[in-house]
Amino acid sequence: MSGIFGVVCKEECQQDLFYGTDYHSHLGTEFAGLAVFGKELQRKIHDIKGSQFKAKFYEDYRKLEGNKGIGVISAADEQPIFVNSKFGPFAIAVNGFVDNSDELARKLYAQGQSFSEVTDGHVNLAELVSKLILQGKDIVDGIEKMFAQIKGSCSLLLLNKQGIYVARDRLGYSPLAAGQKGNNWAVTTETAAFYNLGYRTVKFIQPGEIIFIDEKGLESRRKGVKSNQICSFLWIYTGFPASSYEGINVEMARERCGRCLAKGDKIKADMVSGIPDSGTAHAIGYSMESKAPLRRPLVKYTPGFDRSYTPASQDKRDLIARMKLIPIPEIIKGKSIVFCDDSIVRGTQLKNYTIQKLIESGSKEIHLRIACPPLMFPCKFNYSTRTLSELAARRAIRAIEGKEIKDISDYLDEKSPKYKKMVEWIAKDLGVTTLKYQKLQDMVEAIGLPQENLCQYCWTGREPK
Repeated sequence: MSGIFGVVCKEECQQDLFYGTDYHSHLGTEFAGLAVFGKELQRKIHDIKGSQFKAKFYEDYRKLEGNKGIGVISAADEQPIFVNSKFGPFAIAVNGFVDNSDELARKLYAQGQSFSEVTDGHVNLAELVSKLILQGKDIVDGIEKMFAQIKGSCSLLLLNKQGIYVARDRLGYSPLAAGQKGNNWAVTTETAAFYNLGYRTVKFIQPGEIIFIDEKGLESRRKGVKSNQICSFLWIYTGFPASSYEGINVEMARERCGRCLAKGDKIKADMVSGIPDSGTAHAIGYSMESKAPLRRPLVKYTPGFDRSYTPASQDKRDLIARMKLIPIPEIIKGKSIVFCDDSIVRGTQLKNYTIQKLIESGSKEIHLRIACPPLMFPCKFNYSTRTLSELAARRAIRAIEGKEIKDISDYLDEKSPKYKKMVEWIAKDLGVTTLKYQKLQDMVEAIGLPQENLCQYCWTGREPK
């Protein structure tokens, strides 16, 4: 997942743009970029692999001049893209994943189009989206035509001399919110970016909605749609704890998830802990419900390491997972521990670099509690898992069945013997005493939105309509 931030100010916008974009650093680890429009359009892009956004852009951002700008922390592609077009010069930053991007690129090639940004045979998503928009009679019409052609999701910020066009993807998979600070206006993926900059949230942008922001404020250019399929995983893992989506705070939802995991759980443990950082709030909820003390047998070395889930390469994910968590044997030795985490994706990091540290430190029992159901399908709507073979649950099914199977309905049923057998296989593979996943309905209730308004594709395989 990527994060986007845009701002229009009465005076210079650089400082708000710099810090607002930085508050999205937990969403991407590949590239970052800023674009500002003053007398002309200026842009800076840096590779942020192994480095922090602030370190790369601290000198650059103060040299940008203008009162309107956009920024992006990107999970994959270099952004923002600069385009000199029939609509005039503009910069564009996107958040999403277009599942039919190769097909759309081939169609554009056939029309005589060319792409300047191609990596490993794949076009840059922001450049692809910009070319689709240019098929319209104007920018709004172009965004609508782009929405009609893509499969997947795409939210975007488009900056030109007049202001910023803001479009949330038509399924509402990724969030966008608008904020106000006096005569200044901003738009963000993460509402957590607003508070310390002095903005207050004034609008959660609707799915498919297109708005325009300039010095006068917000103007609706296309109404949104009622259907909303926002990503459930935002509340479980991806989102920042201080952010809210559709008016529902992330930290509070995670605490409710932890409470749900504790209800009916008969484990009597010496302590409850969350795998830092995304498991912490789930563990707080579990502790509140179970009355077991909350402790920190593993601590994260925060100054130098990002999330181990987001980097593109497995080697880098493994390195971060191994280095960032440090055990405290004095707390762990001889103790029975309930460990809460957001999810099990591949399971390799959890097994080799978290559970193994607890075992080596002398834990008596490890009871793993996961805040969502088993992940069964690769995400089609953002940069995440890309193949079935990556997923721990699918690996368990292959081991149980002795082959790949198409019909996994029995493994999706929380009450079926095959589901129980799959969970037991994963627990044994990880080396934990017991393993319990959150029930889908409990997760939905913890989030607090109607089930039909939540994307649950990675757990159920049912695509949003």
